[in-house]
Amino acid sequence: MINKSKMTKISIIAEMAWSHDGSVSKAIKLLRAAKNSGANYFGIHITNLKTYMSKYYQNSPGKVSQGKENLDIYKYLDKINLTNENWILLKKTAKKIKMELCVMPNDIESLTFTKKYIKPEMYALSAASFNEKLMINRIAGTKKKVVIRTGGATLNEIKKFIKNFKKKKNNKFTLLHGIQVYPTSVGEINLNQLTTLRKKFKCSIGLADHIDGGNEFAIYLPALAVPLGVDVIEKHITLDRKEKSEDFEAALDPKNFEKMVRSIKLSLKSLGKKNFSGLSKSELRYRQVSRKRTVAKIKINKGDKISPKNIIFKRSDTGIDPLKIENYFGKKSKKEINEDLPILKRNLY
Repeated sequence: MINKSKMTKISIIAEMAWSHDGSVSKAIKLLRAAKNSGANYFGIHITNLKTYMSKYYQNSPGKVSQGKENLDIYKYLDKINLTNENWILLKKTAKKIKMELCVMPNDIESLTFTKKYIKPEMYALSAASFNEKLMINRIAGTKKKVVIRTGGATLNEIKKFIKNFKKKKNNKFTLLHGIQVYPTSVGEINLNQLTTLRKKFKCSIGLADHIDGGNEFAIYLPALAVPLGVDVIEKHITLDRKEKSEDFEAALDPKNFEKMVRSIKLSLKSLGKKNFSGLSKSELRYRQVSRKRTVAKIKINKGDKISPKNIIFKRSDTGIDPLKIENYFGKKSKKEINEDLPILKRNLY
């Protein structure tokens, strides 16, 4: 897990999900777009539909993208499902362009295939498999980094889940907060729960954001999770929202995905240091130009004593610190000091 005191980077996952619409060439375009947009990982779902979903599973709003609710969900997903050969081709492209993959196998058969042929740098465990012990144990057993989708899970369920991972001696996991409702309303994001997860489980946390990608706030919302200590941020990517590809609702196009990445990096940079061990050069410079100093309130003649009557505090480039001026009351001026000129230690005796 990432040491929060030394956190210097947030891993950003560009989630493709089913937005390839069954086209491997489109999937590769999305992969390249994710790389160019600044993502660290490209998130993919690998599915053997026969072992993942009952053919009698009923469609309804929220299970697939808008306008496709009346389709037979099993036949629809089967039609746009990429083949294992397609995934191997995408893996080769990812390796060529040096893009790391985060694979979410949706069933045991897909996990077996993924481990043998794709060998990703990171795994994702879906909310659908949160109660599937065999899947949990086998993914934990890979000893790879894993993002765990906690959407819809109770704290007690998460606690039991983590125990299973630790039994496999895999501590390289991140609890990925967020529900996969397309799109999720802003009021259901509950960013404050990230703090709860981090404090309660003392582990790496992340955000899977699914608010409407057409909402300008979608570009900036993930950055709000940065000061809450996230290590991972996941957001869907699509080539063109106007095409309304599968999973487009929560997705950003490459241009806006890049803006989101930039916003996250700037937010992380803005956090800076936690301690007050010393003032930076910028802070010292600001201190120099902003603070008031002691100047002559009226003309002070040579030999005059310094007193509250003849000094005033104003913004000035030089002059005795107002907090120290009392130490110089009663001292005499070595020279004539005109109004508004600084009172300097070297001019007193």
